[in-house]
Amino acid sequence: MLRLPPFRYIAPASVDEAARILAAHGPEAMVVAGGTDLYPNMKRRQFTPNVLVGLRGLRSLKGIRGDKKSGIAMGAGTTLTEINEDPRIQEMYPALAKAAGWVSTPQLRNMGTIGGNICLDTRCNYYNQSYFWRKAIGFCMKKDGDICLVAPGSPRCWAISSSDTAPVLTSLGASVTLQSSRGERQIPVASLFRDDGIEYLAKAPDEILVGVNLPPINGLKSTYWKLRRRGSFDFPVLGVAAAISLDGNGRCEDARIVLGGVGSEPHVCKEAQEMLLGKKLTPEIIEAVAEVASKPSRPLDNSDLDHGYRKRMTRVFVTRALRELAGLPIPRMGAPYDL
Repeated sequence: MLRLPPFRYIAPASVDEAARILAAHGPEAMVVAGGTDLYPNMKRRQFTPNVLVGLRGLRSLKGIRGDKKSGIAMGAGTTLTEINEDPRIQEMYPALAKAAGWVSTPQLRNMGTIGGNICLDTRCNYYNQSYFWRKAIGFCMKKDGDICLVAPGSPRCWAISSSDTAPVLTSLGASVTLQSSRGERQIPVASLFRDDGIEYLAKAPDEILVGVNLPPINGLKSTYWKLRRRGSFDFPVLGVAAAISLDGNGRCEDARIVLGGVGSEPHVCKEAQEMLLGKKLTPEIIEAVAEVASKPSRPLDNSDLDHGYRKRMTRVFVTRALRELAGLPIPRMGAPYDL
């Protein structure tokens, strides 16, 4: 049995108090809400904080507010189940409802929060193992070692982003609110991530993600496609978030394609997006765009399934996502693990 290391749990009465506690304890402290990712990592000794600042009891971090005209604001402590089941999210941002509903199992979605899934630790076959397993192979760069076991000649860690909601929120143009003892600031979700398996979040260690803000949809249609071995609860091996808006003639006015599970941050397919602008979503255009979107997808052998298969499935899943948004039939390929 893997046991948690000793730690002190502090339950602040407000976000301001939580920020002060976090600043006072520095690198020895971490925040926790649902704990569905943090506690398993602590059991594997990937994190060993002396102090945990509990956010679960803070009512100000919970709830979904807004409408079509103003957009939606969510507290970072809102559970994934609440997001998946909210009628406004289902109607206006169906991609987010899908992504939240496909995270892990019902029990963990009832505990896990949107803030926690956005900030989900990067994953790797060599990292997400017990302390004893990692010690037996000499550890890796992400924790306790000095080389990346996926790419030993590389100077960086290649652990991958496995958040379901991060690519979707990026495609929707969402922003997050960060709070620390120095005050509050708001940044786009796309700016929250770095292409680095270790320092994957572009926020200060003492900043707390307190809210998520979704702009009005203004005709934007969205979807999310997820590849995983076990459809009931696995992390994404590949995630494809897509959103488009069409003018009165059926031509694309706006397009967003964001990949998850293929790098250390959600990857925005800029070239593929630009190919769609001003065009009708015909099967031929969609195939060409999917081919371009798959080129930057260079998955390494640090996740489930064969990495060559995962790369091929990028093209397939982008095709399916765009055909869904265009209202075209979605062919079934009959491939293994084809969801």
